[in-house]
Amino acid sequence: MPVKVSVIVPVHDPGPRIETCVASLLRQSLPPDEYEVIFVDDGSTDATPALLDALAAEDPRVRVVHQENSGGPGAPRNVGIDAARGEYVLFVDDDGRLGRQALERMYAYGVANDADVVVGKTAGQGRAAPVELFRADRPRAGVGDTPLIDSLTAHKMFRRTFLERTGLRFPQGRRRLADDVFVAEAYLRAGNVCVLADYVCYYHVRRDGASDPSPRRFDPTGWFKELREALDVVERHTAPGPLRDSLFRRWLRVEMVERLRGRRFLDLSEGDRRELFAEIHAVVAERFGPGVAAPLEPAQRVVAALAAENRYDDVVAFARWETGVALVVDPQDVVWRDGVLRIAFTAELTHHGGPMTFPSGAGSGRWPPRDLGEAVRWLGADTVGRFDRTAPDLLLRERAGSAQYFQPVEVVRETVPAGDGRVRLVLRATAALDPASAVSGAAPGEGLWDVWARVSLGGWTQERPLGPAPHHRRPAPPAAVVADRVVLPYWTERHASLALDVGHATKRLGLGRVAAGDVRVDGDRFQVTLPLHVPESGDAVLRLAAVRSADVREAVGTLSPGGRLAVVLPVADLRGRTWLTTVCLAPGAREPRFHPLPFALHVDRDGVLVVPASPPGGARRLARKTRRALYRALGRGTPRGA
Repeated sequence: MPVKVSVIVPVHDPGPRIETCVASLLRQSLPPDEYEVIFVDDGSTDATPALLDALAAEDPRVRVVHQENSGGPGAPRNVGIDAARGEYVLFVDDDGRLGRQALERMYAYGVANDADVVVGKTAGQGRAAPVELFRADRPRAGVGDTPLIDSLTAHKMFRRTFLERTGLRFPQGRRRLADDVFVAEAYLRAGNVCVLADYVCYYHVRRDGASDPSPRRFDPTGWFKELREALDVVERHTAPGPLRDSLFRRWLRVEMVERLRGRRFLDLSEGDRRELFAEIHAVVAERFGPGVAAPLEPAQRVVAALAAENRYDDVVAFARWETGVALVVDPQDVVWRDGVLRIAFTAELTHHGGPMTFPSGAGSGRWPPRDLGEAVRWLGADTVGRFDRTAPDLLLRERAGSAQYFQPVEVVRETVPAGDGRVRLVLRATAALDPASAVSGAAPGEGLWDVWARVSLGGWTQERPLGPAPHHRRPAPPAAVVADRVVLPYWTERHASLALDVGHATKRLGLGRVAAGDVRVDGDRFQVTLPLHVPESGDAVLRLAAVRSADVREAVGTLSPGGRLAVVLPVADLRGRTWLTTVCLAPGAREPRFHPLPFALHVDRDGVLVVPASPPGGARRLARKTRRALYRALGRGTPRGA
């Protein structure tokens, strides 16, 4: 069978963390004879070489190449390219991991779209990952019409014949921007690039420092020397004009402007700040025309202009002013409607704890600004002019893996008078989170999921958990049974932010609030209303466990809108004993769970008596309670010994 994918992993002293990487590579859904894994050991001094050799001896998919340390991942990746036999090659770090279907999905999507480069969705664990690029699948993505340039890490799939034809290889040695140079050129020379956004293919993990194959200390001179090489690649493959400017803008925004802002800049020593600023000013003055910075968001454009004019003191002053800017997200309502969780919230920028205010009308202001006051006034006017295009995002984020998914949002933009000719800019949004389709059209897996809000306004892009919600007005929606899952919205204890428990909740479901008196039994007909949101009828299973016995009976019933559980009891099988009750609300789930109910059923020849259940270990107390309740119901005295 021809090899479809060669996975190339540069390795240098990873220690135990490589075990997670290896496990993810060997459990892929792609058939084992259709892919290979090439570990290139870059002079490791720990136990890794022996571990990899043993793995290769046991698994025919695995090959290992050993070499002297080269100082960075570029050389081992190039060795892997030369050794690869696959139609495509995929680069993985020794501390990264793949989603189980990553190879299968990326390969199929690349072939279907005749792509030279396949960009799979990335989730960052302890580090940032692109957001906008992965809003939707993109079968044909170009650097001019999609934010491809925001994803420059090497963890992508490349057609091997494309790499051979172009001669593309990674810069070697102790390099920090080798990925930028390689990936930017691949984008610009590829016949087609496609983006797979509906499945997390790669989990990008923050390195622990010591075993990073790239050098760790930030050296502005070396960094911006390498950055110029990436700009050279763009210049070689584009003509002067809007496309080149838009690509340059990525490096201006990410690698220069953002380094000069707020606490990130101010936390450097004075000497380091000046060295960094001097390097950035030099690149901006040398390489960027006015078309590069002009479309930036207002705050970013201010910093870019000050850097271009070599105004170090004003950059410091603006950074200090920016430290007061924060995003406040205020949950307003969380309610179930027809199986969809409707989440209403407001979002607003604040400055030093109070609402940020802006000029009441859009205006041009003075450009370029002469001082901090003019910069802030211009920024405010420009932000008001862009407000009608601002929309917040609501994301559902997997707590264990950090994968995140956009939810549909409706927004109302309000300008609220603040006095003295100024206004507040308030976003009022309502998101619709459908548990049946919240994860790129599929249901979220079992586990904990956090709800995050993301807002870009005025040049500040901030993400934060949805909250905190104060106790006195905190919405408390019930759990819902949707898409064969029990979904519980709840507020986290530490941050009072909104989260979802999918399939794991037990006590927090609120079933303990159901009283024995709420249960109706008519002959063999059992009915109780549970505190749940149920959008449509479905099966449920009532499990009965005999007290003082291992006997168990189950009865399939119906869970209907309003939380009504109706079951026909197998009364003939239950007589003469007391039965503890549990219920499975989603029997179609991958791992069905039974939840305890706070009542028990005593069944004898006179019928079914509902009594409160005892806590675990209280079988004798339950039996006594049952006898007392039974004698009262029959109008008799208290039974002896009860």
